[in-house]
Amino acid sequence: MIRVELSKLLRSRRTWTTIALIDALPTLVGVLLAVTDLGPRPGEGPAFLSAVLTDGTLFPLAALAIVLPLFLPIAVSVTAGEAIAGEAAAGTLRYVLVRPVGRLRLLVAKLVAAMAFVVLTVLVVAATAYVVGVALLGDQSVQVVGSTSVSGTSLSTPELVGRTFLALGYAMLCMLGVAAIALFLSTVASSSLGAALGTMSIFVGSSLLLTLDASEAIRDYLPTRYWLAFVDLFRDPILWRDLQAGVILQVAYVVVFFAAAWANFATKDVTD
Repeated sequence: MIRVELSKLLRSRRTWTTIALIDALPTLVGVLLAVTDLGPRPGEGPAFLSAVLTDGTLFPLAALAIVLPLFLPIAVSVTAGEAIAGEAAAGTLRYVLVRPVGRLRLLVAKLVAAMAFVVLTVLVVAATAYVVGVALLGDQSVQVVGSTSVSGTSLSTPELVGRTFLALGYAMLCMLGVAAIALFLSTVASSSLGAALGTMSIFVGSSLLLTLDASEAIRDYLPTRYWLAFVDLFRDPILWRDLQAGVILQVAYVVVFFAAAWANFATKDVTD
């Protein structure tokens, strides 16, 4: 079942079109930063942006920061939102369940396929951003051994690579939380559009609540609270507090919403 879902994902033209559109935005930003004066001068402005402008090897992290708050969650919401609701609306869900496939196994396959989409998108964005960053913003490791951290200290090449992969893994975990929420809503909603819009409303609302002082009591439990904490991996020393809190929070969202999806889908009467 997992192999079937992955095959459907990879053969879908929409999958690759979506990835290309998401990848285009940070690429465009990289080009604009290189050929215009839109960015602050090196040493000025936010520390993360200043570090990126002086070392293109850090641009994959900037690319993640660009797509993570909005564009990647939207794509994940649509992909995971149609997992069950889309099949039901198309009238194929009943035929899938006629085969000797358990509902839990089907849900796991759908979540794995959504996560495969996330992994594929993040890797494409990171690889493209690395090429664009080095080509247009320069590679500081050519002049010195390593790259510059957000704190201004030097990072060796192995440190940079290791921290980059940790950041990519953290971003994937955050999107797994989005996929779990969308999968649950997909078992509840009657259409994939409803599930996707419901998921998007949750993380848009979460992002808005983070800006309000009145939400201080629930701020640390909002799904988008620690999405950009991966930047702390590029400080020296690494600030682990928000990263650890983010991992615990996202794991909790995945467990709770996947369990809710299974509980609802296990008793759902599929008649279409």
